[in-house]
Amino acid sequence: MTFKELNEKMGGGESESDWRRARGGGWIHKSAAVDNDKNIKDDARVYGNARVSGNAQVSGDARVYGDARVSGDAWVSGNAWVYGNARVSGGEWVRPPLFIVGSRFSLTNAKPGYLQIGCQCHTFSEWRKVGPELATRNNFTPEEIAEYAAYLDLFEKIGK
Repeated sequence: MTFKELNEKMGGGESESDWRRARGGGWIHKSAAVDNDKNIKDDARVYGNARVSGNAQVSGDARVYGDARVSGDAWVSGNAWVYGNARVSGGEWVRPPLFIVGSRFSLTNAKPGYLQIGCQCHTFSEWRKVGPELATRNNFTPEEIAEYAAYLDLFEKIGK
């Protein structure tokens, strides 16, 4: 993307002297801090008071801005926007987290010690408490309740 194209995407009014092209191909505003500009790729933009550190990568048409922080081994890609006081960090997983597509909702270790089912994220023990009520509220059949209880057992056994 040229500076002219960047300026258009940003709504116009940008000064070319305020932006620099990252070695990875993306764009970094002078107000932002980036440890390794090789990791700002494609048409990605980092601006505002944003900080990208460690081995973090920002690529695609992604934006990191405001007071947002991206660090560790985190990747922000595609059309993702990370902004405000958001914090994205990575590097906690030694191996990919367990992920299962269930009959009603997908399940994954959202972070160590937590299980996300659909849009609900709780610790394993919290799922034991709130799961039955959520299953009732979502009209789960007895077979689906047994299925998701077995998934919870599996996540507790081999998940992180």
